[in-house]
Amino acid sequence: MKVAILAGGLGTRLREETEFRPKPMIEIGGRPILWHIMKSYAHHGHTEFVLCLGFRGDAIRQYFTTYEVRNRDITVTLGTGEVQVHDTHSEVGWKITLAETGEKTMTGGRLRRVARYLGNTTFLATYGDGVADVDIGALLEFHRQSRKLATVTAVRPSSRFGELAIDGSVATGFHEKPQVHEGWINGGFFVFEPAALDLIEADDETLENGLLTKLTARRELAVYCHNGFWQCMDTAREMDLLNDLWRTGRAPWAVWR
Repeated sequence: MKVAILAGGLGTRLREETEFRPKPMIEIGGRPILWHIMKSYAHHGHTEFVLCLGFRGDAIRQYFTTYEVRNRDITVTLGTGEVQVHDTHSEVGWKITLAETGEKTMTGGRLRRVARYLGNTTFLATYGDGVADVDIGALLEFHRQSRKLATVTAVRPSSRFGELAIDGSVATGFHEKPQVHEGWINGGFFVFEPAALDLIEADDETLENGLLTKLTARRELAVYCHNGFWQCMDTAREMDLLNDLWRTGRAPWAVWR
């Protein structure tokens, strides 16, 4: 099953990092967050990816077209230009389509543009800036049982502020970064039937206010509630958090480890 990843946005809230590279190429533990997302899907057996490129897409193209020589030992014969690649790596077998979808195209329009690479079958999709420990197999089974055109994974994000439990005027508990218990948000990690893409009309249509809204109106959007780890990377603070979790061996999304 193919996985479409939206990797073409501007990443304006991380301008200090995205001035020279696209947001999906911002690193966690020395690897782009895009790689982490792909590793999560590969762990569940999904290794065919369609990357929807846009802003500074050449950086992503270069990363994957030079992946072999950067992640394996090589022997170079000067004069002839012969390159011998040694050993292997754990991403053997990944098939990656690097699809240019336009710098100004919106998220819905990007999916519409890569429809030809996704084929006439159920496909997975997500954003290029968030990681989670979603059980993709359970998500797919839920989607099949729902018999809807699409499924979205709903998550409860962590609060920006500490949460106090109060009894009268006395604190009875404090949680530094609790998970929000009221309300769910769109966490990405979608499943779509190909017919859903027929509802996208133009490049300027966002996934959220366009396709998902139309599916909701038709009662064709199922919701898979994920109570585990989820974290987007919209700010420098969130980038530092993810790097700290990786560095200390506490990265819940690294299910392949």
